[in-house]
Amino acid sequence: GRTGTVTLSEDGSHCPGGLTLLVECSVEPPRMIVFGAVDFAAALVRAGKFLGHHVTVCDARPVFATRARFPEADEVVVDWPHRYLRGTRTDGRTVVCVLTHEARFDVPLLTEALRRPAAFVGAMGSRRTHEDRLRRLREAGLDEDELARLRSPIGLDLGARTPEETALSIAAEIVAARRGGTGLPLTGGAEPIHRDLARSAA
Repeated sequence: GRTGTVTLSEDGSHCPGGLTLLVECSVEPPRMIVFGAVDFAAALVRAGKFLGHHVTVCDARPVFATRARFPEADEVVVDWPHRYLRGTRTDGRTVVCVLTHEARFDVPLLTEALRRPAAFVGAMGSRRTHEDRLRRLREAGLDEDELARLRSPIGLDLGARTPEETALSIAAEIVAARRGGTGLPLTGGAEPIHRDLARSAA
C-alpha cells in the first residue's frame, strides 16, 4: 500500500545486491465528504487534506458553498446533501462528516449515509440534538444496527473550542476508528503503541 523500493535477486527473492525496483502505489486516496459549508468545515477540509483524503464540500446554499471559502477542497458542490450523496460513489474507506446541524438537511442525509458503504459517518451537534436526531431517524425507518454506525456528537473529547481544535478532534476520531485506537492517552497504558506491528510480531 506504499510507494517504495524492492531489491530482488535473479530467482525473484529479496536479496541485497540484486535488481532494485521502484514500486509506486496508485490506489486512489480515500474520500472525505463534508456536508455543511460552515466555518468549522474549512478547518476540517485542511485536516482531511493533511490526512491524505480527497475532500468534497457539499451544501445546498450557493452563497456558502464557494471555491473562495474552501480553496483547499478538491471539490465544492452546490446541491441538497442527500441528493448529492445518493448520486455519488462511496466505499469502505469513505468518511462522511455532517456539519449542517439542521434537521431538514441532517435527517434525509443521514438516512442515506447510514445505509451505504462508508468507513465513518459522524454528525455535529449537542447531545440533545443527537437524541432528537435519533428519534427522527427512527421515524424515517432506520433500525438500531444502522443507527449504531452514527458517531455523534462527532469528535473526541479534547475540550475543543475553535474550528481548528474541533477539526483536530474530528480527525483524531477518524484515525482512531480506522486504526482501532482507543482515543485514550498513551501515558500510563500497557498496550503496544503500534498495534499492527505488535500483531505481526506475535
